[in-house]
Amino acid sequence: MDVIEKNQIADNRQTVRDFIDALFTKGDLAAVDEYLAEDFLNHDPPVGSDSTREGMRTAAALFRGAFPDWHATADFLVAENDLVVEHFSATGTQLGEIFGAPATGRTVTLRGINIFRVREGRIVERWGRLDELGLLRQLGLAQGPG
Repeated sequence: MDVIEKNQIADNRQTVRDFIDALFTKGDLAAVDEYLAEDFLNHDPPVGSDSTREGMRTAAALFRGAFPDWHATADFLVAENDLVVEHFSATGTQLGEIFGAPATGRTVTLRGINIFRVREGRIVERWGRLDELGLLRQLGLAQGPG
């Protein structure tokens, strides 16, 4: 692998890191326009959103509305070629309603894994698995084991 390829992989990793930080941690909804390609496709859209970049904006607005201090931390990022894999933990204090659950003032944690495809400095695809059941349990909307 030559230096140009290594630099591109590092740039792809940084693009994903910057996107997550801007959209979910800082709540900058304009990050969708900056980091996601026009033809962006979300293969696994979060609950209540669609597979377009507007769906990502909707999901971010939903979470930031319910958890104004939402903060996503990349536990690790692995990049190869045009793919970046992120394992993350996100936390926030529930100060607004979400999924029908009224504000509780409790801090919740959401963990998950995302895979992003980056082309020419913009994210073009996302696949992901979020611990939605764990989040629903913390919100009191689902029962835990036992």
